[in-house]
Amino acid sequence: MFPNFRREKRAYLSGLVPVAGCDEAGVAPLAGPVAAAAVILDPQRVPKGLDDSKRLTAERREELFAEICATAEVAVAFAPPARIDRDNIFRARMWALAQAVRALPVRPALVYVDGPHRPPLAEDFCAVETLVDGDALCASIAAASIVAKVTRDRLMCRLGETFPEYGFERHKGYGTELHIAALGRLGPTPHHRTSFQPVATCGVIEAIEG
Repeated sequence: MFPNFRREKRAYLSGLVPVAGCDEAGVAPLAGPVAAAAVILDPQRVPKGLDDSKRLTAERREELFAEICATAEVAVAFAPPARIDRDNIFRARMWALAQAVRALPVRPALVYVDGPHRPPLAEDFCAVETLVDGDALCASIAAASIVAKVTRDRLMCRLGETFPEYGFERHKGYGTELHIAALGRLGPTPHHRTSFQPVATCGVIEAIEG
């Protein structure tokens, strides 16, 4: 099964214009922000091969990212580690999704959201429809998933240049063996989520040893 543009077509035929999709990347990592993206695809120029970003190779994601950005309205928002630690990951994720939708250069009449939860968007701002596994079903959500993933991966590669000992460019902040070993040796950076394990434990150990 691949995502398609049928839902968006039905919405356009019913007078809901334009239609956006939104999704996020980076909920589970120990470091880095959550990146949320919102995309309004041009019905006449829907990129071919859209899919859930997790099912695409990095090279194919980059190709589709370029095509999406060249043909669609796109916005990205970040929930940084400080917000994640303060609000919890769920609230930070919902906030970032809402911010991405609000940042679109054109206000959508309807937004499809990946997952079962509605971001904090006022009902008079736009209609919202949640869709479980939406990135595998809805072309607009799939496009947003690609934009969010590529944008976040690029950011984590830049963090890898700043903090080469952690290997962010390899694991993108996820809790791999390499990453956890670096945490054990070096402790957390300012870009780590201190409310997540094992980062929180590292912070406690550092405080005790200090």
